[in-house]
Parts: sequence; C-alpha cells; structure tokens
Amino acid sequence: MSNSNMNNGPILNIYPDSLGGNLHGLLDFLKEGGDDIFQSLYLLPSIYNTDLDRGFSVIDYELNEVMGGKEDIEKIQEMGIQLKLDFVLNHCSVLSPQFQDLIKKGQESKYADFFIDWNAFWEGCGVKNSEGIIEPEPEFIKDMFFRKPGLPILKVLMPDGNQVPYWNTFYQSITYPLFRPENFIEELGLQYLKAEILADRINDCVDNTAWPQDMNWDGYEKYKSQITDYVEQSRRYLGQMDLNIQSPKVWEFYKETIGKLASYGASIIRLDAFAYAAKAPGKKNFFNEPDTWDLLAKVKSISQNHGISLLPEIHSKYEEKIHEKIAEQGYMTYDFFLPGLILDAIEYQSKHELVSWLKEVQDKGIKTVNMLGCHDGIPLLDLKGLLSEERIEKLIETVVNRGGLIKNLHGKKDIYYQVNATYFSALGESEKKLLLARALQLFSPGKPQIWYLDLFAGKNDYDAVGQSDGAGHKEINRTNLSLDQVKAGLKSKIVKDQMDLIRFRNNFKAFTGENKLEFKGDDDKKIHWVWSCDGYSAELRADLNTYEFSVEAYQPDQTKAFNYISN
Repeated sequence: MSNSNMNNGPILNIYPDSLGGNLHGLLDFLKEGGDDIFQSLYLLPSIYNTDLDRGFSVIDYELNEVMGGKEDIEKIQEMGIQLKLDFVLNHCSVLSPQFQDLIKKGQESKYADFFIDWNAFWEGCGVKNSEGIIEPEPEFIKDMFFRKPGLPILKVLMPDGNQVPYWNTFYQSITYPLFRPENFIEELGLQYLKAEILADRINDCVDNTAWPQDMNWDGYEKYKSQITDYVEQSRRYLGQMDLNIQSPKVWEFYKETIGKLASYGASIIRLDAFAYAAKAPGKKNFFNEPDTWDLLAKVKSISQNHGISLLPEIHSKYEEKIHEKIAEQGYMTYDFFLPGLILDAIEYQSKHELVSWLKEVQDKGIKTVNMLGCHDGIPLLDLKGLLSEERIEKLIETVVNRGGLIKNLHGKKDIYYQVNATYFSALGESEKKLLLARALQLFSPGKPQIWYLDLFAGKNDYDAVGQSDGAGHKEINRTNLSLDQVKAGLKSKIVKDQMDLIRFRNNFKAFTGENKLEFKGDDDKKIHWVWSCDGYSAELRADLNTYEFSVEAYQPDQTKAFNYISN
C-alpha cells in the first residue's frame, strides 16, 4: 500500500477482538482485501492489560496476550498500515502495580504521591466532615466539573488501618469475597455455629451493598471490632484512579509508556481523558488553562523524540471553541461535529450547516480526524453553536425513536449527553443513507476514521446492552463479529461499496499533498464537492432528497480514474 497519503489516509477503528475474537481474525480480514484500504489502524486499549471500561482502565501497557502479540502487530505493519494507540493520561486501574504497591505499603510506598490524596490536595480549602473527608468550601468547588454524583473519591484502607480518600473521577467499586464459617474459626477461634451465623450476616450485608460494620451485630457485639478489621482487610477495589501529574514518578511513567507504545510501532497516540489531568483548587478541573497546555507540551516533547504525533481527545460544545485552541497549538483534533451534521443533512435534506462547518475547517487549517460512528456514542452536545437547540433536540428524538439510547451525565441532560446507537440504525437502517453518509465523510476535510461496525452496517445490539453492566448502553454499538459473519459481510453490497469508496479515498492523489476542496452549487439539497491536487480531481455529486450520489475521478490528462454511481 502506498504511504503517499501519510497525513490523511483512512483509519480503521476497532477493538482487537471485534473481528474473529483476536488479532488473528483482524489479520484475516485485512488479508481478504483490507490491506490497501486503510492507511492506519486504531486499536482500542483492550489491546493492553486492562480490567474495565472495555480497555480504558489500564493495569499496565503490556500487550494483552489473549488478544494477540507483538508478532501480530508486526504483521499488520508489514502491510504498510500504521498504528494509532491510546494513552490514558488521567488515570490507571486500581490493579496497576503502582496502586497495589500503595495499598500494601502505605506511605512507605515509592508511589505514595503517584495518586492524588484528596485531603492533602484540598488542605486549607475546606473542613473535614464526620467521615474524615475534606469538603471544599463552595468558593473552591463551585465551578468544578463532576462526572458522577458526590465527591470524586475512593476511600482506600491503608496498612495502618486509616482510610485515605483518593481522587477518583471515573468508575469505582468496592467488593468483598464470600465469607465461610471456616474463615472466622481460623481467624478468631469461634465455634462453628457462631462463625456460620456471622458469615451469613456479613454475606447478606455485602450482597445488599452495605458496609460490614453496619450489619446486625445483635448478640455478637463483642466480635464486631475483630471481625470488621478482618473483613475490611479482605476488601477488593475496582476502578480508575487519577494520577498526580505533580509527581516525578508520574512523569517517569509517562516517558516509559510512550516509549513502550513507540516500540509497538505507534505513529499516532490518542490522549484519552487528558483534559481531567491538570487539577488545582478553585478551578473547573476539566481543561484547566494554562495548566493543560503545559501538560500537553511536556507530553508532546516526549512523543516527538519517538516520531509520534498526538491526538488529544475531548468533547466540548462548538461555541466553546476548544477545538480551535487545540488546533492553534499545532495538534490534530477530533471532528466530533461531523457525525451529527451529516445525520442532520441527510435527515432534513439541508447541506447548509454541514458545508459551513467544513469551510471553516479548511479556511482555518484545522487538522482533524473525522468519523461517523465510534466506540462511544454519537456526540450531539458538541453541536451547540452549530445547530439550534430545537434542531439538536429534533435530531436526538429521531435517533431515539429508531432505538438509540440517551446518555446523560448523572441524570442532567443539560450538562452532557450522547445518543448511543450504531450509525446505520441512527439512519433508519437505510443502506442508501449509510452509503451517502460514508461518501460525505470521505469527501470531508480531515483523516477519515472508519468504525468497523459501520463498515458492516451493524444494527443496534440490545442483547449486548442487557448483558452488560456499568457502561452497558455503549455496548449497543460494539458487537463482536465472528469470522463467519465477517466473510458473509464481505460478500454483501453495502460492505463492498463502502470498501471501494474507502480504497479510492486511500489511494487517489487528489486527496494528498497541497489539495483543495471546492463547494459548488447553491441548491441546499444538492451536493457538488470537488477535491483537486496537481491536476488530479475527485468529484462528489449527491441529492439529499433521494440519497443518490456519484463519484468521479480524473488523472491530470483527464483520463477517468474512478467512477461510482449509487443505486
């Protein structure tokens, strides 16, 4: 495959187990015809040693051997396909070596300042409550952005018996094992029947998500202290703990991790949750300025030593202009506006807002990675400032009526929401609409990212939602396909046509170099876009009323190089 389109060739976005269960299945897919379609491959972070959130709770950045090994990645790269990998800047799993060392050794751990001690962070900015947790004064917390109800902390039992609150922006869970009478006989020398009664009470308490010390101790009060201590020492944690970027150990970890990703062959690193990493009392603690820019500059310096480009990932409203700030600092940025604008253009037969945004991208020189669907929901809050509130609500209603699920942030719709759905289902499961959406994406400025399930016209997966807990709503658009399903899909017209269009976008020279996109025609329901570069030209004509379109491409001598007509 040619690498002449290094900066804007299509990316395949996929979990390592999405096709055929592991990287071997992905390799089979690429060998079946995908090796000249995609310039890059974005492997989501379940390629690492992870525990939660489908990969985004990283224990360590070693390769997940169940998913595949370095030899599989090398085979992908031998096809000329570059790698895009994730680095989660803000947090890591409680099962990480660093957090486990902290739990075992407390303040004697070399990672004692690797995570954020909530009370130490807020010292002098609030008063401790009855549970020993500092509650910041309103003046220090009034602007703070919360991902979940209550203070973002996880109380961790230290070896000395103290419970220390640590900053925990995202998921957390505390669990206990199932206790048997033998546990208390061995630990306390109790008679069997007493031990059985206490084990039953504690297990019932834990099953009802209550703290062991709050169980019914009637008749057994004298054992409360000993048994509670024993039970709490058996406590287990799940979750993602925020890192303290003021710690030199964290920066050693950053350098080590970026080096490891470089050794895997990463050419792009997506920075997940970077906007939460820089924290200070009295600030929003989401995209703090200038702290976040200082963080990114330091990470960029490390990455440049390995020839790696950074792609900071952040959702924000268009009207906030954060995407512009990121671009002005010389970074690529996600075009989270395009999925909703294409849906809007197709569903309401109007290109005006879509074209207005694409002209802005081109005129301001914003380097984007664009998409239709992805591993998260379809972002619609981001459109505020590009579409009216009424139009956004209408768009949400349309997708929800087609089976989409609304994601609100702890019940507050006005703070943050997405619609979780496959892009195909969001379009009413119309193959004509999906093909048109793909053509519009491929002709938009930026580096097109292709969600694997969109390629196979995946439908909303309600069984996966029902079987999952936690972020189950997202599983609606994360269906794993067997090798048989992949083989059958590759024979279908909707997949073949998309692959033809993506292959064309990947290899045709009008999309490379010092190119230019022209928007022709004034009819709001008709698309006429032309890419040109060094005499090469590619032309998209589409009718938003009928969803029909054509693509034609010409060499400098006006020889036709590509021709596609939808039907």
